[in-house]
Amino acid sequence: MSNKDISPGMVTLLASATGLIVASLYYAQTLVGPISASTGLSPAAAGLIVTLTQIGYCIGLLFIVPLGDLLENRRLIFTGLLFTSAMLVLAAISSSAWMFLTAALGIGLGSVAAQIVVPFAAHLSQEATRGVTVGKVVSGLLLGIMLSRPAASLIADATSWHVVFAGAALVVLAVAFVLRAKLPERMPNHHISYPKLMASLWQLFLQTPVLRRRAAYHAGLFGSFSLFWTVTPLMLASPAFHLSQTGIAIFALVGMAGAVASPIAGKLADQGHTLMATAAALLLGVIGFALPMLVPGSRNVALGVLVLASIVLDMGVAANLVLGQRAIFSLGAEVRSRLNGVYFALFFAGGAIGSALGGWIYATHGWHAALLTGMAFNAIALLYWVSEYLTHASQRKVVV
Repeated sequence: MSNKDISPGMVTLLASATGLIVASLYYAQTLVGPISASTGLSPAAAGLIVTLTQIGYCIGLLFIVPLGDLLENRRLIFTGLLFTSAMLVLAAISSSAWMFLTAALGIGLGSVAAQIVVPFAAHLSQEATRGVTVGKVVSGLLLGIMLSRPAASLIADATSWHVVFAGAALVVLAVAFVLRAKLPERMPNHHISYPKLMASLWQLFLQTPVLRRRAAYHAGLFGSFSLFWTVTPLMLASPAFHLSQTGIAIFALVGMAGAVASPIAGKLADQGHTLMATAAALLLGVIGFALPMLVPGSRNVALGVLVLASIVLDMGVAANLVLGQRAIFSLGAEVRSRLNGVYFALFFAGGAIGSALGGWIYATHGWHAALLTGMAFNAIALLYWVSEYLTHASQRKVVV
């Protein structure tokens, strides 16, 4: 890497690219109903639309993202995006359940290119500004996640769900060619075989306490985030709020304000405040679920509080994701892609648990039980953070 730091234009490009790539994972979440009806998928199996995308993404995180430590990165990103675009085309033209579910799995698999782009931003950055750079790129990623659902709903309402996926295919294809033109080549120094590369993932997990701890923190936060965005649309559509699909889309748009926490967290990490910033992020997660329970009132007041809760929770998730990536990216360039792949795979597993548990809790025990469950995810992570704080406190006493 040269002594020159990454340019603002390159940061903007990488942030925009990650957002547009990762959005492909989430378009289907608000379109499960119309997709199921159109492809003949039974209501009982409709959840496979989202589940298979997540499974594909987790497989890609574990088996494709580590290749960023082995193969030339620009070509790997370009190839992954071409594949993703092809799978989005398959989704757009799907007329049967098996066609769409195959496409869903493929979209998840190819979209992990975003998690090769993020370490690329870290490679291009100087150590002193790496946290801020990663924070800005992750802001783009989070905006992609948050904007994808309302955008899909609004476009599908105006046209059809087929148009959503056809448009996404063109967008991802454009991103692929822009990145190929703008990114520098990056050839890792590794010359080990792929089987040895994969075998090293388990060793990295066992030998890297920072990775295990950061993954645990974010599994809690991302689990609660997935739970919130699984059950809240159901609550908003219920007789308590009577929001339309467009109203729910607007609610989701407002929630994206939480992404502003990413660059702030990156700056705090660069200044050495990761420990306390992590506590603040986890506490925001707890507050996000406490607010709707502690502030009763009229429908409008309750809706306003729920909007605030979504912003607070999203701020916690955005901040903690950056703090985690900043910490693991500091462990060495030669293992950066593998660490990132394991990190994301572990906390995405937390997200899958949160989403599945949230739907079941809400259906069987109601809204307040779902809120308590989401709060518990973050409270457990916060308790785990206390052990890190106590360790740091005892080390300072030894030094004194």
